[in-house]
Amino acid sequence: MSQIDLNCDVGESFGAYTIGDDHGVLAHVTSANIACGAHAGDPGTMRTTVRLARDRGVAIGAHPGFSDLAGFGRREVGATTQEIEDLVAFQIGALVGIARTEGARVTHTKPHGALYNLAARDRAVADAIVRAVAGVDAGLTLFGLSGSVLLDAGREVGLRVAAEVFADRAYTADGSLMSRRETGAVLDDPQIVVERAVRMATEGTVVAADGPAVDLVADTICVHGDTPGAATLAQKLRAALEAAGVTVKAITAP
Repeated sequence: MSQIDLNCDVGESFGAYTIGDDHGVLAHVTSANIACGAHAGDPGTMRTTVRLARDRGVAIGAHPGFSDLAGFGRREVGATTQEIEDLVAFQIGALVGIARTEGARVTHTKPHGALYNLAARDRAVADAIVRAVAGVDAGLTLFGLSGSVLLDAGREVGLRVAAEVFADRAYTADGSLMSRRETGAVLDDPQIVVERAVRMATEGTVVAADGPAVDLVADTICVHGDTPGAATLAQKLRAALEAAGVTVKAITAP
């Protein structure tokens, strides 16, 4: 029987602004990637989301991104590798501190948005992120795009890594994600998203936007918390995966 983790980006509200349905989503996923105040989130939201995840038995992870609230961290921001290392370490450390005050533990980390995509292809950026993760806590599991140089960098320094796939994102023939600036980059038909997720988990493949099937390693599947209807989608994904004989469990669980 195969096993997969179902993760979601959460804790993305800020001040008076509410983004996503964290309560609904966390009822169905197994890992939570919590925004750390740079691209989204704030200290109070971080604490609230840690509590929600802790109380539901959902694995807690840091979700560091570029400091870009206006662009939601989905724009590349010019930064040196040292600045990226510092930024990532700062954000992980902040969540680790808040989690400890709530009697919880951070078990993984996953870069967000533009930083995630940059680290997938740029080894220098990947190395900077890995240095930050290992420096804060070498026991953290590093989530990264399946087949990316970020996972290679993590493995080389002894970090545990998890290959992530996206059921609601279009892929190109080389296994990378299609840019959100292109039409069709984000899939919004729940049935198609669920079918793709099951295929990824059971067959390790996805059909690229330009035709061919792409082989993938799928340790964890992402649900975007800011997607309309994310809670319902997460529920359907979990039900379909379990119906297909897949055990849905946090990759960092004992």
